[in-house]
Amino acid sequence: MSKFQEATKRIDAKNAEDPNLEMSDGKEAPKELLYSERMTDKLLDFHPQASEELQIAVRAQHICRWKVPRDSYPKNRVGYLKWREGLKKTHAEITDEILKEVGYDKDFRDRVSFLIRKKHIKKDEGSQVMEDVVCLVFLEHYFDDFATKHNEEKIIDIVKKTWAKMSPEGHEAALKLPLSNRSETLIQEALK
Repeated sequence: MSKFQEATKRIDAKNAEDPNLEMSDGKEAPKELLYSERMTDKLLDFHPQASEELQIAVRAQHICRWKVPRDSYPKNRVGYLKWREGLKKTHAEITDEILKEVGYDKDFRDRVSFLIRKKHIKKDEGSQVMEDVVCLVFLEHYFDDFATKHNEEKIIDIVKKTWAKMSPEGHEAALKLPLSNRSETLIQEALK
């Protein structure tokens, strides 16, 4: 088994521990394992020439996310942003340990950590691809459910912010996603 295969197997094993389950194709699956599989599928569809570092970063982007609950931070904008930064740090640290165990060198591990933390979006190609994939997976798999929990004004604002983080290639891919009529309408409203 290659280092890449071993790392992916270990990332999946960690995410398979997620006690939160989600339905997909009529079967229950650990939420973060399903998310990581969706991320990989979208990356390979959107950017098939992705480096090994980027493939691992995408797979591990939410590794063990359930261990850092949102309610462990204040329920305000500052708390939300601190939670997100704390998550990125946790995801990068857990992944770094796995990569070290399977024999990746420090330069490789540092690049994966950089990508997981989504540093220098709009300036670093790998970080931008990572952000595009995150946004595409959100829009395709999670947006409908998310939109039912918030008012239209908030949803439109979130779509605008999501769109601003994406590249022109990401925009093009997003407009081709199989979305519900409601999601398409909200996205078109946000893009006016």
